[in-house]
Amino acid sequence: MGEIALRVEGLEKSFGEKNVHKGVSFELRKGEVLGLFGGSGSGKSVILRSIIGLEKPDAGKILFEGQDLATLSERKLMEVRKKIAYVFQNGALFDSLTVEENLSYPLQEHTKLSNAQIHSKVNAMLELIDMKGSNLLLPAELSGGMQKRAGLARAIILGPEVILFDEPTAGLDPMNTQRLLDNVKKLKERGMTGIFVTHDIPAAVQISERIAILNQGKIHVIDTVQNLQNSSDPLVKSFLGAESHANKG
Repeated sequence: MGEIALRVEGLEKSFGEKNVHKGVSFELRKGEVLGLFGGSGSGKSVILRSIIGLEKPDAGKILFEGQDLATLSERKLMEVRKKIAYVFQNGALFDSLTVEENLSYPLQEHTKLSNAQIHSKVNAMLELIDMKGSNLLLPAELSGGMQKRAGLARAIILGPEVILFDEPTAGLDPMNTQRLLDNVKKLKERGMTGIFVTHDIPAAVQISERIAILNQGKIHVIDTVQNLQNSSDPLVKSFLGAESHANKG
C-alpha cells in the first residue's frame, strides 16, 4: 500500500451558490504520482489551492505530517509551502528577474547557502530540465515550454516532499509536452510524490500510478491506471476513451 504522504478527508467548498466540493476524500501515497481528472469547473485546481492554503475549505481536513493544513495560520502555511510545492499552469516566473535569479529566489529566502552553493544548485537544476546555459535569459526570452520547465525547477529547488501540478501541459505543443513529462519522469526516478491535475489524459496516464476522477463534488473512483483502462464504468470510459483512441490512431 505504501506510506501516506497526504490525506484529504471530507473536503467541502462552495463559491456562493455553487457547491464545488461535497465531501472529497482521498489519500496520496509516498513515491506516487496521483492523476486528478474532472470536467471543467469540477474543482480540481481548488483542491490543490486548498492544500497549500490559497483557498480555505468550508469543512473537512487536509492532513500532512500530523497537521490539519486547513486550520493553519498564514505564518505556519509559509513553512508548509517549503515542503509542498505548487507548479502553476503558466510557470509564474518573475518577469524582471533572469532564470538564475528566479531559481535562486527560494534558496535565498529559505536557506543559508552561500552564493556559490546557490549558483551550483541552480546549474544542477537547469541541467535536470534541459535548460543548461539559460541562466541570464529573462522569462520573455523563453518559449512557453521553457517558461513552464523553469517554473517547475523553481518550485522543486528546495526539495519538497510533495509537488502539486496544476495543468502543467496546458497550451504546449506535443513536443514541449513530452519534454516537460520527461522532466517529471526524472523527478519520479528520484522518488517524487505528487498530484497531477490535468485535462491531458495521455500525459497523466504516462506518469501516474493511480488516477482519481472528480465528479459532482466527490471522488467518483480512484484506482491504478491499468484497472481504470479496463473499467466498464461509463464515466471512466468517457475520460480514458479519448486516450485509447489517441494511442490507436
